[in-house]
Amino acid sequence: MLVAHPAPAAPLRLVLVDDHEMVLHGLDTMLGHFPDEVVIVGQATAGAVALRMVAEEKPDVVMSDIRIGKESGLDLCRQITTQYPDTKVVLLTVYDDEHYLYQALRVGASGYILKRIDGQELVSHLRRIREGEIVVDQGLAGRVALSAAHLNRGEFWSGVHLGLTQRESEVLELLVSGHSNKAVASKLVVSEDTVKTHIRGLYRKLGVADRSGAIAVALREGLFR
Repeated sequence: MLVAHPAPAAPLRLVLVDDHEMVLHGLDTMLGHFPDEVVIVGQATAGAVALRMVAEEKPDVVMSDIRIGKESGLDLCRQITTQYPDTKVVLLTVYDDEHYLYQALRVGASGYILKRIDGQELVSHLRRIREGEIVVDQGLAGRVALSAAHLNRGEFWSGVHLGLTQRESEVLELLVSGHSNKAVASKLVVSEDTVKTHIRGLYRKLGVADRSGAIAVALREGLFR
């Protein structure tokens, strides 16, 4: 008696969106090693082009950076999930930040993945997203869960009243202690680029232009005792 085996799933149809051609080329090369699982049906460096590709190609997933030049990948995500609900959107970014994750989930993103990921893991995440799961970078998800536990116990990190995320508060505390960007990265086990991203975020929220201004606010507010 012959046993019928299920037909293999068709390759996932993917549109890539990033304002850097080098990033698009790198992703194309990386995912090219998995032709049976992923096929790239479009690449865009601007939101309007991406929307046109989604309308024409009906991809399973759109993978976009949070920043697309002067445009917002979050706005693009909202447009796609509103106009094309059958298409999933995943944000692939360097922003290791709870604030951006919350924003992404609010506009309907099905995934929030950091650019440090390797090809096999990315393909696995894309497959899960197509099947309806919400996928978040494991390290970031763990931090969010820990933050939620603190909040449920009524515990807050220094600077929360100023809009700082827990990670931004940790970075600021290390800056106040005199650590360099490299030392902060080593302490928090992240890249220097990630540290710089957090520093820009806390500068914006504190309304300062440089490190000395941020430290002055921290000391004035008595954030770290």
